[in-house]
Amino acid sequence: MISLLLILLPLLTGLAAFFIKDEKLVRTWAVLTSLVTLTIAILSLCCMNDTKSLNYHCEWLPSLGASFSLKMDGVAQLLCLLNTIAYPLVFIAGWDKTYKNAKNFFALMLLAQAGIMGVFLAADALLFYFFWELALIPMYFLCSQWGGEKRVAVTFKFFIYTFIGSLLMLISILYLYGQTPDHSFSIESFYNLKLTSKQQSIPFWLMFVAFAVKMPIFPVHTWQPDTYEQAPTSTTMILSGVMVKMGVFGLIRWLFPILSTASFVWGDVITLIAIIGMIYASLIALRQDDLKRLVAYSSIAHIGLLCAGMFTQNASGMQGVMIQMFSHGINIIGLWIVVDWIERKTGTRKMSELGGLAQKAPALTIFFVIIALANIALPLTNAFVGEFLIFNGLLGSFTLYNVWYTVLAGVCIILGAAYTLRMIRKVAYGEVNERTANVSDISINGKLALGIIVVLILAAGIYPQPILDLTSGSTDSLVDKFDILRKALLK
Repeated sequence: MISLLLILLPLLTGLAAFFIKDEKLVRTWAVLTSLVTLTIAILSLCCMNDTKSLNYHCEWLPSLGASFSLKMDGVAQLLCLLNTIAYPLVFIAGWDKTYKNAKNFFALMLLAQAGIMGVFLAADALLFYFFWELALIPMYFLCSQWGGEKRVAVTFKFFIYTFIGSLLMLISILYLYGQTPDHSFSIESFYNLKLTSKQQSIPFWLMFVAFAVKMPIFPVHTWQPDTYEQAPTSTTMILSGVMVKMGVFGLIRWLFPILSTASFVWGDVITLIAIIGMIYASLIALRQDDLKRLVAYSSIAHIGLLCAGMFTQNASGMQGVMIQMFSHGINIIGLWIVVDWIERKTGTRKMSELGGLAQKAPALTIFFVIIALANIALPLTNAFVGEFLIFNGLLGSFTLYNVWYTVLAGVCIILGAAYTLRMIRKVAYGEVNERTANVSDISINGKLALGIIVVLILAAGIYPQPILDLTSGSTDSLVDKFDILRKALLK
């Protein structure tokens, strides 16, 4: 029942928000909704072993073999928690911002949250696809209505990429549905499929491309930097912090358990693609002057590492992915809050036009430096644990190229440190100029949001065990499945 509440609350309050005309009232309505949803997600952690309280099932389309089934395992709990943490942070950080047609903006934001929740909780393939689309539709409107001057062209590009990805996923789902003995969309029926390696190859690539577009990873990433640049920053925070995890989750929940043989066979190829994407994005980030585009390419590099970690298909790599999913979501939202504040106060995002913010905004600078260093996985920060486990997984993976993959991924970490430190130096230090001369320090609401983020960064960096305990059941079952498959194929 808890899983149903996590979807219904933002869905119903989002629909109600369309009818609230007062901007301050609808803003308060959105914040309160996000806080209540966060409370429910936290309470779900107290019911980890109570599947009756967590899960939900009812008839939906019985003639098609589809049901309204929701399943909240450890991975779903972690990502639902990330989703519910992200929204209050976004709303609080942007409390003093004004929006044209504010009721529509906040309504669409809440509807997007409901759709994302559904993706993380769906235990029926058709329902999963339904929520996948439900999450995307509000984002199209948010980007096209409240974005920058190039928003129409960029949103169209975003639509084309995601539409093609969704279509490929639907084809794969329908193919797998046709192979089920009981003609059911239930996740159990899909998990029980016994397909040969040849039968798995086409649906594997169809589904993988769909998830790769959403993450995104090279070479289907080109929509992301433009969209992040043009979208309203509040929307970008959700896109980069939470929505990209839909693709990662899709691999864990749907691709690996159902198409495990193809995942094993093509693992080396995809790992190589992911690492190439990491190097490509890192090199481009090094040359960026625009803060938004730098953070966008940094995100592509980090998601590439997540993808590589998943295809290690061992315990260390998978555990690292779990921690890193949560850590990346928190860190990237923090960076966007800083970038948004800088743009609003100085009128520019170009690092070449900034400098000296440490003198004018010391509180902001402290938060900025901590979050930026967490983004490059400094020890005692949240990302360090995740990246360390992923690297350990890469080195211990069952591939002839494990050492080379590890070395190349290590080069990306060095490049990441280079462009991040360059960003800190250009933005925070140096001489004060005409754009930064009259800048005041970050507001109370900004300090609150960034303070919470810093606490989460340090807490997860010092003591990551709760995340590992929460997701261990899901990771262990996947690793065991790949171990059995590996032994069978090597005989």
